[in-house]
Amino acid sequence: MTLAYLPSPSSGGVEIGPLEIHAYGLMYAFAVIAAVIVCRRRWAARGGNPELVDEVAMWGFPAGLIGGRLYHVITSWNEVPHTWWGPFAVWKGGLGIWGGIALGVIVGIWRVKRAGADVPAFMDAGAPALLVAQSIGRIGNWFNQELFGKPTTLPWGLEIDLEHRPDRYADAEAFHPVFLYEILWNLSLAAFLVWLGHHRRIRPPGLFALYVAGYSAFRIFAELIRVDPANQILGVRLNLFVAGALTVLGLAWFARCQRAPQSA
Repeated sequence: MTLAYLPSPSSGGVEIGPLEIHAYGLMYAFAVIAAVIVCRRRWAARGGNPELVDEVAMWGFPAGLIGGRLYHVITSWNEVPHTWWGPFAVWKGGLGIWGGIALGVIVGIWRVKRAGADVPAFMDAGAPALLVAQSIGRIGNWFNQELFGKPTTLPWGLEIDLEHRPDRYADAEAFHPVFLYEILWNLSLAAFLVWLGHHRRIRPPGLFALYVAGYSAFRIFAELIRVDPANQILGVRLNLFVAGALTVLGLAWFARCQRAPQSA
Protein backbone atom coordinates (compact mmCIF):
# COMPACT_ATOMS: atom_id res chain seq x y z
CA MET A 1 0.00 0.00 0.00
CA THR A 2 1.42 3.39 -1.03
CA LEU A 3 0.98 6.21 1.43
CA ALA A 4 -0.31 9.59 0.27
CA TYR A 5 2.36 12.01 1.39
CA LEU A 6 2.28 15.80 1.38
CA PRO A 7 3.08 17.12 -2.09
CA SER A 8 5.62 19.81 -2.96
CA PRO A 9 4.85 22.60 -5.44
CA SER A 10 5.96 21.81 -8.98
CA SER A 11 7.35 25.32 -9.41
CA GLY A 12 9.14 27.82 -7.19
CA GLY A 13 7.13 30.73 -8.50
CA VAL A 14 3.78 32.03 -9.63
CA GLU A 15 3.32 33.00 -13.27
CA ILE A 16 1.18 36.04 -14.05
CA GLY A 17 1.14 36.49 -17.83
CA PRO A 18 4.75 36.88 -19.01
CA LEU A 19 5.98 37.54 -15.47
CA GLU A 20 7.15 34.96 -12.96
CA ILE A 21 7.03 35.98 -9.31
CA HIS A 22 9.33 33.94 -7.12
CA ALA A 23 7.41 32.54 -4.17
CA TYR A 24 10.42 32.89 -1.88
CA GLY A 25 10.52 36.65 -2.35
CA LEU A 26 6.75 36.96 -2.26
CA MET A 27 6.58 35.18 1.09
CA TYR A 28 9.34 37.43 2.40
CA ALA A 29 7.26 40.47 1.49
CA PHE A 30 4.14 39.03 3.13
CA ALA A 31 6.23 38.23 6.20
CA VAL A 32 7.34 41.85 6.57
CA ILE A 33 3.77 43.13 6.21
CA ALA A 34 2.51 40.69 8.84
CA ALA A 35 5.33 41.60 11.24
CA VAL A 36 4.56 45.30 10.89
CA ILE A 37 0.84 44.74 11.55
CA VAL A 38 1.46 42.63 14.66
CA CYS A 39 4.17 44.91 16.03
CA ARG A 40 2.11 48.07 15.44
CA ARG A 41 -0.74 46.69 17.53
CA ARG A 42 1.54 45.52 20.32
CA TRP A 43 3.57 48.74 20.39
CA ALA A 44 0.43 50.90 20.39
CA ALA A 45 -0.94 48.82 23.28
CA ARG A 46 2.18 49.79 25.24
CA GLY A 47 1.50 53.46 24.55
CA GLY A 48 4.01 53.80 21.74
CA ASN A 49 3.64 55.54 18.41
CA PRO A 50 2.77 52.88 15.81
CA GLU A 51 4.39 54.96 13.08
CA LEU A 52 7.74 54.17 14.65
CA VAL A 53 7.19 50.53 13.66
CA ASP A 54 6.89 51.57 10.01
CA GLU A 55 10.14 53.52 10.25
CA VAL A 56 11.94 50.61 11.89
CA ALA A 57 10.67 48.23 9.20
CA MET A 58 11.90 50.56 6.43
CA TRP A 59 15.40 50.28 7.88
CA GLY A 60 15.26 46.77 9.32
CA PHE A 61 13.85 45.03 6.22
CA PRO A 62 16.75 45.79 3.86
CA ALA A 63 19.25 45.30 6.69
CA GLY A 64 17.78 41.86 7.41
CA LEU A 65 17.94 40.97 3.72
CA ILE A 66 21.58 42.01 3.53
CA GLY A 67 22.50 40.29 6.79
CA GLY A 68 20.73 37.08 5.81
CA ARG A 69 22.46 36.94 2.45
CA LEU A 70 25.88 37.73 3.93
CA TYR A 71 25.50 34.93 6.47
CA HIS A 72 24.53 32.46 3.76
CA VAL A 73 27.36 33.49 1.45
CA ILE A 74 29.93 33.26 4.25
CA THR A 75 28.76 29.94 5.71
CA SER A 76 27.49 28.19 2.54
CA TRP A 77 29.66 29.49 -0.27
CA ASN A 78 29.44 26.15 -2.08
CA GLU A 79 25.69 26.70 -2.58
CA VAL A 80 26.12 30.15 -4.15
CA PRO A 81 26.03 30.30 -7.99
CA HIS A 82 29.62 30.69 -9.15
CA THR A 83 29.05 33.77 -11.26
CA TRP A 84 29.67 37.46 -10.62
CA TRP A 85 26.01 37.88 -9.64
CA GLY A 86 25.93 34.74 -7.48
CA PRO A 87 26.32 36.49 -4.09
CA PHE A 88 23.34 38.71 -4.92
CA ALA A 89 21.01 35.96 -6.20
CA VAL A 90 18.50 36.03 -3.35
CA TRP A 91 15.80 34.89 -5.78
CA LYS A 92 17.47 31.48 -5.77
CA GLY A 93 17.02 31.17 -2.01
CA GLY A 94 19.79 31.27 0.52
CA LEU A 95 19.06 33.70 3.34
CA GLY A 96 20.66 32.75 6.65
CA ILE A 97 18.11 33.48 9.38
CA TRP A 98 20.80 34.20 11.97
CA GLY A 99 22.41 36.92 9.90
CA GLY A 100 19.07 38.41 8.89
CA ILE A 101 17.80 38.66 12.45
CA ALA A 102 21.11 39.95 13.79
CA LEU A 103 21.61 42.81 11.35
CA GLY A 104 17.90 43.63 11.16
CA VAL A 105 17.64 43.87 14.94
CA ILE A 106 20.82 45.91 15.27
CA VAL A 107 19.62 48.45 12.73
CA GLY A 108 16.13 48.43 14.26
CA ILE A 109 17.51 49.12 17.73
CA TRP A 110 19.54 51.99 16.33
CA ARG A 111 16.39 53.50 14.81
CA VAL A 112 14.33 53.07 18.00
CA LYS A 113 17.09 54.57 20.11
CA ARG A 114 17.44 57.48 17.73
CA ALA A 115 13.70 58.15 18.11
CA GLY A 116 14.13 58.31 21.89
CA ALA A 117 11.77 55.37 22.49
CA ASP A 118 12.10 52.54 25.01
CA VAL A 119 14.34 50.01 23.25
CA PRO A 120 13.76 46.99 25.58
CA ALA A 121 9.98 47.51 25.48
CA PHE A 122 10.05 47.78 21.69
CA MET A 123 12.04 44.56 21.46
CA ASP A 124 9.41 42.75 23.53
CA ALA A 125 6.65 44.16 21.33
CA GLY A 126 8.45 42.89 18.26
CA ALA A 127 9.38 39.38 19.42
CA PRO A 128 6.06 37.66 18.52
CA ALA A 129 5.92 39.67 15.30
CA LEU A 130 9.30 38.29 14.23
CA LEU A 131 8.10 34.73 14.86
CA VAL A 132 4.99 35.30 12.75
CA ALA A 133 7.17 36.71 9.97
CA GLN A 134 9.56 33.76 10.13
CA SER A 135 6.61 31.37 9.89
CA ILE A 136 5.34 33.01 6.71
CA GLY A 137 8.82 33.17 5.24
CA ARG A 138 9.24 29.41 5.67
CA ILE A 139 6.45 28.82 3.16
CA GLY A 140 8.97 29.97 0.57
CA ASN A 141 11.15 26.99 1.52
CA TRP A 142 8.24 24.71 0.63
CA PHE A 143 8.03 26.20 -2.87
CA ASN A 144 11.80 25.84 -3.26
CA GLN A 145 11.70 22.23 -2.00
CA GLU A 146 14.30 22.91 0.66
CA LEU A 147 14.58 22.76 4.44
CA PHE A 148 13.51 19.13 4.74
CA GLY A 149 14.83 16.41 6.98
CA LYS A 150 15.61 12.71 6.92
CA PRO A 151 13.38 10.21 5.13
CA THR A 152 10.20 9.27 6.99
CA THR A 153 7.13 7.07 6.58
CA LEU A 154 4.95 9.31 8.73
CA PRO A 155 1.69 10.36 7.02
CA TRP A 156 2.82 14.01 6.94
CA GLY A 157 6.03 13.12 5.13
CA LEU A 158 6.90 15.50 2.30
CA GLU A 159 7.45 14.47 -1.31
CA ILE A 160 10.62 15.97 -2.76
CA ASP A 161 11.53 15.88 -6.44
CA LEU A 162 14.62 13.87 -7.27
CA GLU A 163 16.67 16.89 -8.36
CA HIS A 164 16.25 18.50 -4.93
CA ARG A 165 17.36 15.47 -2.88
CA PRO A 166 20.88 14.57 -1.79
CA ASP A 167 22.17 11.72 -3.97
CA ARG A 168 22.18 9.24 -1.09
CA TYR A 169 18.40 9.60 -0.74
CA ALA A 170 17.51 8.99 -4.38
CA ASP A 171 15.28 6.04 -3.44
CA ALA A 172 13.48 7.70 -0.52
CA GLU A 173 9.77 8.44 -0.92
CA ALA A 174 9.19 11.21 1.62
CA PHE A 175 11.06 13.39 4.09
CA HIS A 176 10.42 15.24 7.34
CA PRO A 177 8.91 18.67 6.46
CA VAL A 178 11.24 20.67 8.71
CA PHE A 179 9.88 23.93 7.33
CA LEU A 180 6.39 22.91 8.50
CA TYR A 181 7.68 21.92 11.93
CA GLU A 182 9.26 25.34 12.24
CA ILE A 183 6.06 27.11 11.18
CA LEU A 184 4.08 25.32 13.88
CA TRP A 185 6.77 25.90 16.50
CA ASN A 186 7.15 29.60 15.71
CA LEU A 187 3.41 30.28 15.83
CA SER A 188 3.11 28.37 19.11
CA LEU A 189 6.04 30.25 20.61
CA ALA A 190 4.59 33.57 19.45
CA ALA A 191 1.26 32.74 21.12
CA PHE A 192 3.08 31.73 24.30
CA LEU A 193 5.04 34.99 24.43
CA VAL A 194 1.85 37.01 23.97
CA TRP A 195 0.16 35.01 26.74
CA LEU A 196 3.17 35.36 29.04
CA GLY A 197 3.33 39.09 28.52
CA HIS A 198 -0.35 39.42 29.45
CA HIS A 199 -0.34 37.12 32.49
CA ARG A 200 3.10 37.61 34.04
CA ARG A 201 5.19 40.65 34.84
CA ILE A 202 8.12 40.18 32.50
CA ARG A 203 10.80 42.83 32.58
CA PRO A 204 11.82 43.83 29.08
CA PRO A 205 13.53 42.63 27.03
CA GLY A 206 12.62 39.33 28.69
CA LEU A 207 10.18 38.28 25.96
CA PHE A 208 12.78 38.96 23.28
CA ALA A 209 15.34 36.91 25.22
CA LEU A 210 12.86 34.01 25.35
CA TYR A 211 12.29 34.43 21.62
CA VAL A 212 16.02 34.00 21.03
CA ALA A 213 16.21 30.98 23.33
CA GLY A 214 12.99 29.36 22.12
CA TYR A 215 13.66 29.69 18.42
CA SER A 216 17.25 28.54 18.84
CA ALA A 217 16.11 25.50 20.84
CA PHE A 218 13.95 24.43 17.93
CA ARG A 219 16.86 24.87 15.56
CA ILE A 220 18.86 22.35 17.60
CA PHE A 221 16.18 19.78 16.75
CA ALA A 222 15.98 20.94 13.12
CA GLU A 223 19.72 20.77 12.53
CA LEU A 224 19.82 17.21 13.88
CA ILE A 225 17.41 15.93 11.24
CA ARG A 226 18.23 18.13 8.23
CA VAL A 227 20.01 16.42 5.33
CA ASP A 228 20.90 19.36 3.09
CA PRO A 229 24.60 20.22 2.61
CA ALA A 230 26.06 22.45 5.33
CA ASN A 231 29.43 23.57 6.62
CA GLN A 232 30.56 21.45 9.53
CA ILE A 233 32.94 21.72 12.46
CA LEU A 234 34.26 18.42 13.84
CA GLY A 235 31.62 16.60 11.84
CA VAL A 236 28.77 18.67 13.31
CA ARG A 237 26.69 21.20 11.36
CA LEU A 238 27.83 24.77 12.01
CA ASN A 239 24.28 25.95 12.66
CA LEU A 240 23.92 23.36 15.42
CA PHE A 241 26.72 25.06 17.34
CA VAL A 242 25.12 28.47 16.71
CA ALA A 243 21.70 27.23 17.87
CA GLY A 244 23.09 25.67 21.03
CA ALA A 245 25.05 28.78 21.95
CA LEU A 246 22.09 31.10 21.35
CA THR A 247 19.76 28.90 23.39
CA VAL A 248 22.05 29.16 26.40
CA LEU A 249 22.69 32.87 25.87
CA GLY A 250 18.98 33.59 25.47
CA LEU A 251 18.09 31.83 28.72
CA ALA A 252 20.95 33.55 30.56
CA TRP A 253 19.83 36.90 29.15
CA PHE A 254 16.27 36.28 30.32
CA ALA A 255 17.40 35.30 33.82
CA ARG A 256 19.64 38.34 34.10
CA CYS A 257 17.06 40.90 33.03
CA GLN A 258 14.43 39.40 35.34
CA ARG A 259 16.79 39.53 38.32
CA ALA A 260 18.01 43.04 37.60
CA PRO A 261 16.78 45.65 40.10
CA GLN A 262 13.79 47.66 38.92
CA SER A 263 14.90 51.13 37.86
CA ALA A 264 13.36 54.05 39.75
